[in-house]
Amino acid sequence: MFADLRAAADGERAAQMAAYMRDQFRYLGVQTPARRKISRPFLNAAKKERLLDWDFVDVCWRAEEREFQYVAADYLRKVNRLLTVADLPRIRGLAVTKPWWDTVDSLNATVGSVVARSSEAHSCEGRELILKWARDESMWVRRLAIDHQLQRKESTDVELLSSIIEANLGSGEFFIDKAIGWALRDYSKTDPEWVRAFIAEHRRDMAALAVREASKYL
Repeated sequence: MFADLRAAADGERAAQMAAYMRDQFRYLGVQTPARRKISRPFLNAAKKERLLDWDFVDVCWRAEEREFQYVAADYLRKVNRLLTVADLPRIRGLAVTKPWWDTVDSLNATVGSVVARSSEAHSCEGRELILKWARDESMWVRRLAIDHQLQRKESTDVELLSSIIEANLGSGEFFIDKAIGWALRDYSKTDPEWVRAFIAEHRRDMAALAVREASKYL
């Protein structure tokens, strides 16, 4: 798979992709549809094996080209049923290594599934850890905590969502304010009245960006 991805490299497109990410990372120039087509046989086989291979994830994350970090995130989503709360510190490690919004956001669904399964098993471990992440020294870990429940709809733990957002109000960080807005906007599709009430209660402490994003569908 590594060789196949490198064989699909496109120098012109790589330059465009790198520029979009402010030239922080090197790219092969393989866009998402092509990358997933190349990696699909490997990822499907990995899911069938029911074996969690952290060595593979680490190799991908250390690779110079950004596409391999995307493959690692795809892999974790594919085998997410094998992940437990004990794996969350390793996922935090990924979030703070070569951090930017693309890789951090690609971990949202994986973390969300782990925390949800922990709660469904009547364990408070996942919930307690994500609340710690909400106050983490790393902005990127806090962003991951804020948005880990995206698209969970009626399964959203609104008490947890509220606590995490409240811990990050007034941060002054663009990526945090954006994440707050996205989390609230996403949940507004499920319970717009709850989101309206949250904004009304916290508007004084919310950044204009967060309010604007949160209010998009209200």
